[in-house]
Amino acid sequence: MQDSVKGSVRREKIADLVAAEGDVSVDDLALRSGVSVETIRRDLTKLEEQGVLRKVHGGARHIPGRQRLHVEAPFEARMDEEREAKEHLAQKLTQVVTPGETIFLDTGSTTLIACSVLTGIPGLTVITNSVAAADALTTTGNTRVYLLGGAYGQSNSQTVGPMVVEQIGRFRADHAILTPTGVDAEMGVTDADPDEAEVARAMIKGAQSVCFLTVPSKFGRCAGFHVCDLEDVSVVLTEGTPPSTHYSALKAAGVTLL
Repeated sequence: MQDSVKGSVRREKIADLVAAEGDVSVDDLALRSGVSVETIRRDLTKLEEQGVLRKVHGGARHIPGRQRLHVEAPFEARMDEEREAKEHLAQKLTQVVTPGETIFLDTGSTTLIACSVLTGIPGLTVITNSVAAADALTTTGNTRVYLLGGAYGQSNSQTVGPMVVEQIGRFRADHAILTPTGVDAEMGVTDADPDEAEVARAMIKGAQSVCFLTVPSKFGRCAGFHVCDLEDVSVVLTEGTPPSTHYSALKAAGVTLL
């Protein structure tokens, strides 16, 4: 794993510890993370700049009254997180997508994993901003793929920006198949990246049905950029039953849970 990936994963764990414990010392974080005190201080500086926590003398403190906004790990690391759950979600797509339909597909580790299932559904047309997904979907020749062009983000192998959003507006789809950063009873659906949130909103606007693939850890999680309200969601595919608060909110919003 590259050092930048390790650093992002480590900072995510640090943010979780501070949110859970309130106050954590630099020495404690260094011991738990297996890195130097200097590395932890640099991590805390980055997390403070993102508004995740507050640096104090000798450590870090949770910001009172604030739900911690989730900061995603790099794409490479997310591909391995909850891999089995993501593969199970992919299989459930056959309950939503039928042969011959047209779908929007955004960039995400779960949607990329789902490509192996989508290629088995004949006659699909897929519009996506994920270069990796476009490549995975063309392995069998069963799927027609339109790759949206725009500014290229190498880290996530995706295109983003105004050109992508403009092109999405030229299509209409049966489904938008999307992967959010978080689904919360009060805050709705959110994403950690502003460009990805903008792409998701455009896809939602052009689709008859909106389906989110959501691993259990994403319930109650809130990121910095709003994608849509729960009332805009048609289907949520997940593993098991969501926590009661989120389950009740989704049902009240008319969302189908699979």
